[in-house]
Amino acid sequence: MTDRNDILEGLRRSGPILAAFIESVPAAQMNRRRGDGAWTIAEHTGHLAQVQPMLLERIRRFRNEAHPRFEPYLPASDADEDRPVVMTSDEALEAFNRYRDQQIAELASADDATWEKIARHPEYMRYSLYILARHILMHDHWHMYRMEELWLTRDAYLTKLS
Repeated sequence: MTDRNDILEGLRRSGPILAAFIESVPAAQMNRRRGDGAWTIAEHTGHLAQVQPMLLERIRRFRNEAHPRFEPYLPASDADEDRPVVMTSDEALEAFNRYRDQQIAELASADDATWEKIARHPEYMRYSLYILARHILMHDHWHMYRMEELWLTRDAYLTKLS
Protein backbone atom coordinates (compact mmCIF):
# COMPACT_ATOMS: atom_id res chain seq x y z
CA MET A 1 0.00 0.00 0.00
CA THR A 2 2.90 2.35 -0.53
CA ASP A 3 0.91 4.03 -3.30
CA ARG A 4 -2.09 4.95 -1.11
CA ASN A 5 -1.39 8.70 -1.35
CA ASP A 6 -0.90 8.38 -5.12
CA ILE A 7 -4.28 6.65 -5.42
CA LEU A 8 -5.93 9.41 -3.37
CA GLU A 9 -4.27 12.04 -5.56
CA GLY A 10 -5.43 10.22 -8.68
CA LEU A 11 -8.98 10.14 -7.33
CA ARG A 12 -8.76 13.89 -6.64
CA ARG A 13 -7.61 14.53 -10.21
CA SER A 14 -10.18 12.36 -12.02
CA GLY A 15 -12.92 15.00 -11.81
CA PRO A 16 -10.88 17.83 -13.38
CA ILE A 17 -9.54 15.48 -16.07
CA LEU A 18 -13.07 14.29 -16.87
CA ALA A 19 -14.41 17.88 -16.95
CA ALA A 20 -11.63 19.08 -19.28
CA PHE A 21 -12.22 16.12 -21.56
CA ILE A 22 -16.00 16.68 -21.74
CA GLU A 23 -15.41 20.36 -22.48
CA SER A 24 -13.21 19.40 -25.44
CA VAL A 25 -15.76 17.07 -27.06
CA PRO A 26 -18.05 18.73 -29.62
CA ALA A 27 -21.68 18.56 -28.44
CA ALA A 28 -22.66 16.66 -31.60
CA GLN A 29 -20.30 13.83 -30.62
CA MET A 30 -21.66 13.28 -27.10
CA ASN A 31 -24.59 11.09 -28.22
CA ARG A 32 -23.00 9.43 -31.25
CA ARG A 33 -23.35 5.65 -31.07
CA ARG A 34 -20.37 3.83 -32.56
CA GLY A 35 -21.80 0.31 -32.86
CA ASP A 36 -24.33 -2.14 -31.55
CA GLY A 37 -24.19 -2.32 -27.78
CA ALA A 38 -21.63 0.48 -27.52
CA TRP A 39 -22.33 3.27 -25.10
CA THR A 40 -22.13 6.88 -26.19
CA ILE A 41 -19.77 9.37 -24.56
CA ALA A 42 -22.79 10.85 -22.74
CA GLU A 43 -23.73 7.39 -21.44
CA HIS A 44 -20.20 6.79 -20.15
CA THR A 45 -20.31 10.17 -18.43
CA GLY A 46 -23.69 9.34 -16.90
CA HIS A 47 -22.41 5.96 -15.74
CA LEU A 48 -19.40 7.53 -14.04
CA ALA A 49 -21.77 9.82 -12.15
CA GLN A 50 -24.31 7.10 -11.35
CA VAL A 51 -21.90 4.62 -9.77
CA GLN A 52 -20.38 7.11 -7.33
CA PRO A 53 -23.08 6.75 -4.61
CA MET A 54 -22.68 2.95 -4.67
CA LEU A 55 -18.91 3.31 -4.36
CA LEU A 56 -19.26 5.77 -1.46
CA GLU A 57 -21.55 3.32 0.29
CA ARG A 58 -18.95 0.54 -0.12
CA ILE A 59 -16.23 2.77 1.33
CA ARG A 60 -18.45 3.54 4.32
CA ARG A 61 -19.25 -0.14 4.82
CA PHE A 62 -15.51 -0.90 5.01
CA ARG A 63 -15.27 1.73 7.72
CA ASN A 64 -18.36 0.65 9.66
CA GLU A 65 -18.57 -3.15 9.31
CA ALA A 66 -16.17 -5.67 10.80
CA HIS A 67 -16.62 -8.15 7.93
CA PRO A 68 -18.34 -6.50 4.95
CA ARG A 69 -19.91 -8.68 2.28
CA PHE A 70 -20.69 -7.17 -1.09
CA GLU A 71 -22.86 -8.15 -4.01
CA PRO A 72 -21.71 -7.56 -7.59
CA TYR A 73 -22.89 -4.38 -9.25
CA LEU A 74 -24.53 -5.84 -12.35
CA PRO A 75 -26.53 -3.67 -14.73
CA ALA A 76 -29.77 -5.11 -16.10
CA SER A 77 -29.44 -7.91 -18.62
CA ASP A 78 -31.71 -6.21 -21.18
CA ALA A 79 -29.51 -4.22 -23.58
CA ASP A 80 -31.73 -1.13 -23.39
CA GLU A 81 -31.88 -1.26 -19.59
CA ASP A 82 -28.10 -1.73 -19.52
CA ARG A 83 -27.60 1.81 -20.81
CA PRO A 84 -26.97 4.48 -18.17
CA VAL A 85 -29.43 7.31 -17.83
CA VAL A 86 -28.12 10.21 -19.87
CA MET A 87 -27.68 13.38 -17.85
CA THR A 88 -26.49 16.74 -19.01
CA SER A 89 -22.73 17.04 -18.78
CA ASP A 90 -23.12 19.62 -16.02
CA GLU A 91 -25.40 17.33 -14.00
CA ALA A 92 -23.08 14.35 -14.43
CA LEU A 93 -19.95 16.29 -13.50
CA GLU A 94 -21.63 17.88 -10.49
CA ALA A 95 -22.79 14.50 -9.19
CA PHE A 96 -19.44 12.86 -9.91
CA ASN A 97 -17.52 15.58 -8.04
CA ARG A 98 -19.96 15.78 -5.10
CA TYR A 99 -19.67 12.06 -4.39
CA ARG A 100 -15.96 11.93 -5.18
CA ASP A 101 -15.26 14.64 -2.58
CA GLN A 102 -17.09 12.53 0.01
CA GLN A 103 -15.22 9.38 -1.06
CA ILE A 104 -11.86 11.12 -0.73
CA ALA A 105 -12.75 12.48 2.71
CA GLU A 106 -13.74 8.99 3.89
CA LEU A 107 -10.62 7.38 2.41
CA ALA A 108 -8.23 10.05 3.67
CA SER A 109 -9.49 9.70 7.23
CA ALA A 110 -9.49 5.88 7.27
CA ASP A 111 -6.80 4.23 9.38
CA ASP A 112 -4.39 1.55 8.16
CA ALA A 113 -6.49 -1.31 9.57
CA THR A 114 -9.51 -0.12 7.59
CA TRP A 115 -7.48 0.19 4.37
CA GLU A 116 -6.26 -3.38 4.88
CA LYS A 117 -9.61 -4.86 5.96
CA ILE A 118 -10.61 -7.85 3.84
CA ALA A 119 -14.19 -8.16 2.64
CA ARG A 120 -16.08 -10.83 0.74
CA HIS A 121 -17.04 -10.14 -2.85
CA PRO A 122 -18.03 -12.99 -5.18
CA GLU A 123 -16.38 -11.37 -8.22
CA TYR A 124 -12.93 -11.04 -6.69
CA MET A 125 -10.44 -13.42 -5.12
CA ARG A 126 -9.37 -10.64 -2.76
CA TYR A 127 -11.18 -7.40 -1.89
CA SER A 128 -10.10 -4.69 0.53
CA LEU A 129 -10.63 -0.96 0.88
CA TYR A 130 -7.24 -0.46 -0.76
CA ILE A 131 -8.28 -2.62 -3.73
CA LEU A 132 -11.63 -0.80 -3.96
CA ALA A 133 -9.93 2.63 -3.98
CA ARG A 134 -7.52 1.51 -6.70
CA HIS A 135 -10.41 -0.07 -8.61
CA ILE A 136 -12.36 3.21 -8.51
CA LEU A 137 -9.38 5.06 -9.99
CA MET A 138 -8.86 2.47 -12.73
CA HIS A 139 -12.60 2.43 -13.47
CA ASP A 140 -12.58 6.22 -13.94
CA HIS A 141 -9.69 6.08 -16.35
CA TRP A 142 -10.98 3.04 -18.28
CA HIS A 143 -14.20 4.90 -19.03
CA MET A 144 -12.35 8.11 -19.87
CA TYR A 145 -10.10 6.18 -22.26
CA ARG A 146 -13.14 4.56 -23.87
CA MET A 147 -14.83 7.95 -24.25
CA GLU A 148 -11.78 9.38 -25.98
CA GLU A 149 -11.57 6.31 -28.20
CA LEU A 150 -15.24 6.69 -29.16
CA TRP A 151 -14.65 10.29 -30.11
CA LEU A 152 -11.31 10.12 -31.94
CA THR A 153 -10.57 6.59 -33.16
CA ARG A 154 -11.23 5.73 -36.79
CA ASP A 155 -13.71 2.89 -37.31
CA ALA A 156 -11.09 0.36 -38.43
CA TYR A 157 -9.21 0.78 -35.13
CA LEU A 158 -12.09 1.15 -32.67
CA THR A 159 -12.12 -1.50 -29.95
CA LYS A 160 -15.20 -3.68 -30.34
CA LEU A 161 -16.71 -4.61 -27.00
CA SER A 162 -19.20 -7.45 -26.79
